[in-house]
Amino acid sequence: MAPAQAASPSVDLDAYFARIGYDGPREPTLAVLRALHQKHPDAIAFENVDVLLGKAISLDPAAIDAKLITAGRGGYCYEQNGLFKRVLTALGFEVQGLMARVLWMVPDGAPPRPRSHMVLGVRAPGDDTVWLADVGFGGCVLTAPLRLFSDEVQATPNGEFRILPVAELGGERQVQANLSGRWATTYQVAPTGLWADQDYEQANFYTYAHPSSHFTWSLTVGRVTPSARFALKNNRLTWRDADGALVEQRDLSADELETTLRDVIGLPVEPAWRPLIEKIVAWGTPA
Repeated sequence: MAPAQAASPSVDLDAYFARIGYDGPREPTLAVLRALHQKHPDAIAFENVDVLLGKAISLDPAAIDAKLITAGRGGYCYEQNGLFKRVLTALGFEVQGLMARVLWMVPDGAPPRPRSHMVLGVRAPGDDTVWLADVGFGGCVLTAPLRLFSDEVQATPNGEFRILPVAELGGERQVQANLSGRWATTYQVAPTGLWADQDYEQANFYTYAHPSSHFTWSLTVGRVTPSARFALKNNRLTWRDADGALVEQRDLSADELETTLRDVIGLPVEPAWRPLIEKIVAWGTPA
């Protein structure tokens, strides 16, 4: 991991901690990192509703805080991990933004995708261990930091993960999740290089505006609680237990989708979302 960049803009820690329901210590320790990493994906859902409503996604810290903290909304990786980066930096952690190539659900033989997923490399003061932190990866989001340079299976509150080296791409690491005994690759991280906050602007624009970005034509929502993982792909709800075993998967009606977004995912559903919800149900589940 390269040397840390200048501190990111500050964040209202009191408001953030109230949002995620955290009242513990405020020290840059591994215990604090683990506690925040578990609570964040439970309280702040992954979602791309604004993209489907035709809105641009701002990475301005004030805009992110107004949306994710004050308004009770969620967001995608640049918003989620951008916020988490500022929180950890304010607490005294050394935090570096990294980029990953998403491989989740990508068919074998598909052409390589561009790096489009923001993750974080984190160090606690006085500790050389680099921890991978990621609170912005949909329904398969991490709920604990992982040792970035360990090949061992690592347990989290919501299942097992491992990070393996990619031999032909010197230095890159591939993150995999254990889905009921089957290892599924989520993404591939380049752990070197220095990504400044402004370096994510171009990738963010692609994510919310380019027609080839799936966020522009399909609903992607996720929330992870201490006992379950919930994911929505358009109107298909997938519910897994804390160990990753499938509990339920079914297609929802418009009323059910609206109720799920509000009561299961925890989003403040607005009346103006109803036409979009009905359109999503008409789209059906993407192949």
